[in-house]
Amino acid sequence: MRRTCYSIGLRTRFRGLDRRDGMLLEGEAGWGEFSPFWEYHIAESRAWWAAAREAADLPFPDAVRSTVPVNVTVPATTPERAHAIVLASGGCRTAKVKVAEPGQDLADEQARLEAVRDALGPDGRIRIDANAAWDLDEARRRLPILDRAAGGLEYAEQPCAAVADLAALRRLGHIPIAADESIRRAEDPYEVTRLEAADVVVLKVQPLGGVRASLRIAEQIGLPVVVSSALETSVGIAAGVALAAALPTLPYACGLATVHLFDDDVTDHPLLPVDGELPVRRVEPSAQRLAAVTAPADLSRRWQDRAERVAGSPS
Repeated sequence: MRRTCYSIGLRTRFRGLDRRDGMLLEGEAGWGEFSPFWEYHIAESRAWWAAAREAADLPFPDAVRSTVPVNVTVPATTPERAHAIVLASGGCRTAKVKVAEPGQDLADEQARLEAVRDALGPDGRIRIDANAAWDLDEARRRLPILDRAAGGLEYAEQPCAAVADLAALRRLGHIPIAADESIRRAEDPYEVTRLEAADVVVLKVQPLGGVRASLRIAEQIGLPVVVSSALETSVGIAAGVALAAALPTLPYACGLATVHLFDDDVTDHPLLPVDGELPVRRVEPSAQRLAAVTAPADLSRRWQDRAERVAGSPS
């Protein structure tokens, strides 16, 4: 199996990162991506490896739609930059705005949301993502203020880490709650359902072990699904689109339009939205783009070693 490691700069600092790196695998069915963040330990990274191998070795499940609606992702940036990102989003009518950024305060978040609302207009939808950064009291305080700044929130994604706190917020009934980390980084992703802690679940293909594993979770969890990116190249995004395309229903725009956050890609035909939607297709890296974004030798060696340790043996 061919392996190629990439390193690509980000247009705006995101998740504390200025660059994104990972490994691409070529198999009989096509290409897969293995790109767990470096803070993820070996055991947690095994699901990411399984997803990459599935994409490389097996065809994607049958699709029930040919395109997938997507949101534009707005990093924790300035209001001016946030406004520009929305306008350049390829027609997205939904925006996911990052909040709870270290070093920023509530006023920064309000200004960013107001700028996004201005760019979207009154009919666009806005959701926020706090990445489990708040405790329950902070979430209770901030959410009504951010809801007003946004002119109405579609939902708040993972405002708190604890599922019980998500359930408490949801019982307030003001803003719908989406669960992300409580699904993909939980020993028991179904606790969200038992505690009635979310209105929406966010599924990410790599952390959950592949498209088929994600489909099983979607079926068993019984809540509306938003498929989201793990900040991947177009190769990894293609697997997310395949999951979204195979779901029986898709009531929300998906968080898969993140290639615009990269300053390059591994293909000449990146998965970027047109009229707010992504096409359902495999992505083939191009030799020229791969050459341009190939990781330095020392980083490539780190990824090769990581892959061997995660896989347990050479493949």
